Amino acid sequence: MKTLKDVKIGATAKVVKINGEGAIKRRIMDMGITKGISIYVRKVAPLGDPIEITVRGYELSLRKADADMIIVE
Repeated sequence: MKTLKDVKIGATAKVVKINGEGAIKRRIMDMGITKGISIYVRKVAPLGDPIEITVRGYELSLRKADADMIIVE
């Protein structure tokens, strides 16, 4: 299983599933990250956290812990 955390800079991935439950999963989904959507990884901060992505036409910063909950293909 590949997570969003494993996607290289400049690559695009499609969301297959979001792990987690309750408020954490709801917060990720409220950001526009849902099953079937494409995510482009723009850059990663110098110390590796957070990750900057483009989803649904806008830019978003995501912590690695949250990115690790998003299963992609």
